[in-house]
Amino acid sequence: MPPIKKPEPSPLHHLLRLLDEGYAKPAWHGPSLRGSLRGVTPEQAGRRPARGRHNIWEIAVHAAYWKYAVRRRLTGARRGSFVYPGSNWFARPDRDGTIGLRRDLAVLEEEHRLLRETVAEMAPERLGELSPKKKWTLGDMIAGIAMHDVYHAGQIRLLKRLQKTR
Repeated sequence: MPPIKKPEPSPLHHLLRLLDEGYAKPAWHGPSLRGSLRGVTPEQAGRRPARGRHNIWEIAVHAAYWKYAVRRRLTGARRGSFVYPGSNWFARPDRDGTIGLRRDLAVLEEEHRLLRETVAEMAPERLGELSPKKKWTLGDMIAGIAMHDVYHAGQIRLLKRLQKTR
């Protein structure tokens, strides 16, 4: 009797797994974005590697914004409903204390949850639709935001290591 093969996961299931691995779950590539942020103090989060460079805190809010932006593009929602005014990068104080950092990490967590829910509720046939800017498909944007998390997870790990060598 031939071995029983597991059914091939759907593209939507695959994208949800990528979102989970990039943000919160264990993955072969190392720590997720949330894992990279675990245990970061307000002092570490606010420390800049050099003048004019983004700190860990700003990277976390940037990641939250892009989760919001992808969700907005998937749903057709209007711009301007992110929790903070502006777009892309949001200046964070070098030191704003534990309450400010916890608030911003909660924003990141909530934006991930909302994005994941949006993707989970999508009709699979929509994955091939072109995004509003007509450059990528909706599936490409979902995979891209997962890669965005992995990129910034690595960046945060590097910034944390550099802080230990000073």
